[in-house]
Amino acid sequence: MPKQTLNPSILEAAIVGFEAQKRQIDDQITELRAMLSGGSPKTTATSEAAPRKRKAFSAASRRKMALAQKARWAKLRSESQPAPATAKPAKKKRKLSAAGKAAIVAALRKRWALKKAAVKKAVVKAPTKKAKKSAPIKKAVPKKTAPAAAKTASETAAQ
Repeated sequence: MPKQTLNPSILEAAIVGFEAQKRQIDDQITELRAMLSGGSPKTTATSEAAPRKRKAFSAASRRKMALAQKARWAKLRSESQPAPATAKPAKKKRKLSAAGKAAIVAALRKRWALKKAAVKKAVVKAPTKKAKKSAPIKKAVPKKTAPAAAKTASETAAQ
């Protein structure tokens, strides 16, 4: 037998035939299930019913939807929060006068002057350490090394 080549049209025909068989089998299964439960046969979803893709909206449509959503939120907020009928006016921010600032500065200077005076007094009253007189340091006489000692011994013996 000659070897038959599979072209795309043959493959597509095979797919269509198998899908038809699949649908027929699905229908028979639903009928059998209906007989078991005693109810009417329910249709099952097939692979052909693929989910629909979302349509893209134009920029103008998206803008309209956004404005409508903002309006809905504004309406909800206005309903949930009662309008302040007896709102108190905001208090004005208090300002420090020149005389008040001068009084504060003078008080700070006085406080720092007292603190510095207290520190000076503490330093003056603190006992000072006197240097201890230690015994005079004796200078060490250098020791003669072994070779030098041997020389001096031989020199003294020679004399």
